[in-house]
Amino acid sequence: MTTPTSQPTRKRVVHQLDTPFSTVSWPAVSPEDQDTILELLCDGQRANVQLGRKKDDKKAAGTTEEPPVPPMPEIDASIDVGLNSITRNLQALSQSDEEAAQGKPERQYLMIFVARGNQASTFNCHFPQMAAAASKSLPSPDKIRLVGFSNPCSDRLSACLGVPRVSSIAIAKDAPGAGALQEFVLKSVPPAEAAWLDASRDAQHLTTKINAIETTVGPKRPKMNETTS
Repeated sequence: MTTPTSQPTRKRVVHQLDTPFSTVSWPAVSPEDQDTILELLCDGQRANVQLGRKKDDKKAAGTTEEPPVPPMPEIDASIDVGLNSITRNLQALSQSDEEAAQGKPERQYLMIFVARGNQASTFNCHFPQMAAAASKSLPSPDKIRLVGFSNPCSDRLSACLGVPRVSSIAIAKDAPGAGALQEFVLKSVPPAEAAWLDASRDAQHLTTKINAIETTVGPKRPKMNETTS
């Protein structure tokens, strides 16, 4: 049997159809501002959770009965936790008036925080487009601010909220106890925007985008009569 000889790496160009505005970038937030936002977010959530527990401890003091479940903090009515619930609400916010009447959104978000460092991009790449679409008709101060934390922070957020596997948090405007966080986010984070939302209002024709991607082709398989003697 003959030993197969090594073949040089072959390459070819693959063409891929794309739309002119298929991707939307995450709002640019410096690492320093990300760290500050994470500290403010965790401090605020931790303070609200501890406040609810302290109120319950005072009520249960001096009794031998099993303590009741701690009341939910006041901010609970102004936040959503988890990719699915936030995505559903963003979808409702981006619908037309007729569609929104059938599935009215629970709350209007002002800030969305995503632990990008703990996830593959396929799990959260829809957030920039959906946040921009959900706030396209809002005035600039009320447009959604989207913050993607580059460093892993899911465990820390989970510990602050007392909820396992926190990947994303959305907070409504003027949420109780979130004043300092809201002020800093509005100052340091630009609104989520999608260029194709504005371009769709124009009558100008946009040509199809064609991507040329160079890829590697695997080695050519030898024929059976070449591998046997």
